[in-house]
Amino acid sequence: MSENVGVALGLTMLAGLSTGIGSAIAYFIKRPKIVYLAFALGLSAGVMVYISFMEMLPDAMETMGEHWALLVFFLGIGIMALVDLVIPEPENPHNFEDMDEPTVAHGSHKLMRTGLFTALAIGVHNFPEGLATFAAALSDVKLGAFIAIAIAIHNIPEGIAVSVPIFYATGSRNKAFLYSFLSGVSEPVGALLGYLLLMSFLTPTVLAGTLAFVAGVMIYIALDELLPTAHRYGHGHLVIGGIVLGMLVMAGSLLML
Repeated sequence: MSENVGVALGLTMLAGLSTGIGSAIAYFIKRPKIVYLAFALGLSAGVMVYISFMEMLPDAMETMGEHWALLVFFLGIGIMALVDLVIPEPENPHNFEDMDEPTVAHGSHKLMRTGLFTALAIGVHNFPEGLATFAAALSDVKLGAFIAIAIAIHNIPEGIAVSVPIFYATGSRNKAFLYSFLSGVSEPVGALLGYLLLMSFLTPTVLAGTLAFVAGVMIYIALDELLPTAHRYGHGHLVIGGIVLGMLVMAGSLLML
């Protein structure tokens, strides 16, 4: 098993840093249109809702039992709600309603907040994902490679979900890429810490509880931040299209596992 450590870390890094592919989308938005933002936020919500209810929560229930998994899941929602109440929400100085081609939303606090919350949720989600990829590759390199590829595929829309709102909030492609890219770095960090510190303490139950907690965080982000923001900018059918496409991408990648 120890001879696979280097390969396992490499595969986990590949999976996590694939978020950068989605992050790079900010560099290709040359003429900002609000439809891009509405679609990307819907895509992000679809990703989070599907992966939370179809992968993370069921896995947690199977390992630690339905009652405990649901308790931790709602604890995640509650903690995120408390964080949301503590962080003030400044009045958004830019109103994009009924505008087809707005200027970039320089200084838009709400969009920046949405992007950062999304980056935080994805970063926390990627941490146990990195541990899972690393552990699988340690026991079986082929299995680890297969899981890493599937995770890399579904990390791409996650990168988009972070970079687009931050780009619209700041007008900076570099900031959009940086924050989105950093959300994926937590995956190899999770693998490295797992190897150095956590392997002797980490149990399947602890990992399952982490997944249930993060599922709650992601559901809160999707319902409280992403979807309301997306619908505020109109293009409701496009938002629904983004949600469905996000779910389809997640379903396809999970079928590969």
